[in-house]
Amino acid sequence: MREMDVVGVRVEMPSNQPIVLLREVTGERYLPIWIGAVEATAIAFAQQGVTPPRPLTHDLMRDVLEATGQQLEEVRIIDMQDNVFFAQLVFAGGAEVGARPSDSIALALRTGTRIVCAESVLDEAGLAVPAEQEDEVERFREFLDHVSPDDFESP
Repeated sequence: MREMDVVGVRVEMPSNQPIVLLREVTGERYLPIWIGAVEATAIAFAQQGVTPPRPLTHDLMRDVLEATGQQLEEVRIIDMQDNVFFAQLVFAGGAEVGARPSDSIALALRTGTRIVCAESVLDEAGLAVPAEQEDEVERFREFLDHVSPDDFESP
């Protein structure tokens, strides 16, 4: 398993489909995962520190974990089948629950939980970005500094 950082979310053109982009903490591979607009908004809210007037689903999940004394220890992206990613929530007591990566990432950002990805998933879907292409990644980060969660709302 390789530890991952969340670079951010963006809308991929021309498909107009949101993606979340993860990056190896100690490596040069990126992992793009296509997600839904609602999940993109949830991830963007968490990254920007936006507190909605009422809890969103991922806020509710975090609050339920806190209220019941449960701790999310790790989010694992464990598999990819037919271009569909699979994740697992791993709790302190040893329980493991299957989940979508987008929901898992949104929850991890709200709880400060580390995200890891199976080496086999990175081998299959990861994109190596050599140092000379880091300028493009930096432009993406600049985009993230100016994007609003409202940009992901469906028309």
